[in-house]
Amino acid sequence: MKACQMMEKEFVYVSKDDTIVDVSIKMEEFKRFTVPVLDDSMKLQGWATSLDITKGLRESKTYMYEIMHGIDEIKVVHKDEPAKNVVIDTSELKLLNLPIIDDNDKVIGVVRPFDIIDTMSDLYDVKVYKIYEAMQEQLKGISWEELMNASAKVTTRTTGIPVTAEQYEANIRKATFGDAIWATGGLESFFAGLISVGELVIAQRVANARK
Repeated sequence: MKACQMMEKEFVYVSKDDTIVDVSIKMEEFKRFTVPVLDDSMKLQGWATSLDITKGLRESKTYMYEIMHGIDEIKVVHKDEPAKNVVIDTSELKLLNLPIIDDNDKVIGVVRPFDIIDTMSDLYDVKVYKIYEAMQEQLKGISWEELMNASAKVTTRTTGIPVTAEQYEANIRKATFGDAIWATGGLESFFAGLISVGELVIAQRVANARK
């Protein structure tokens, strides 16, 4: 996934020549705590937060260029960068908004923590069997039946509770990625299980070929 797939394309922005009062009204109307300051060609000129607005009004400033942060203080991400970079930057730098730029340095979108949560929620709702279908495609020549048999064996070995291939398939067709993560105790455990399934199904294929 790329940064541009996570961003909001319809975003709020202002001009450096806008009055602080007008921007404060706009931010209140759209419920934004930060806004990018762009020129007529949609290139970044600055950034302002609600705290900057409050301070500007208190100090009797008039225009946005008097209070905005310069572009050297702003973190930007190119539209084709991996989405994980957006998540990492937002978390580590405690950002409320992150501008996304194109090849011409024009701001084409903004990512907010809400967008990250929304994207992650969508990923958590992916059915587990879809992950297994992708796994089967990567394990060239492995049948769905072989994959389910191996998965059932790994699950039985891990939990100590006997599970048939049919029961396992029924479970993954109902469960989401989020369900699986909670059930297995986290991402590491879930993917460790997938690796074990892959190793087992390949080992079985090799053993059968030698018979």
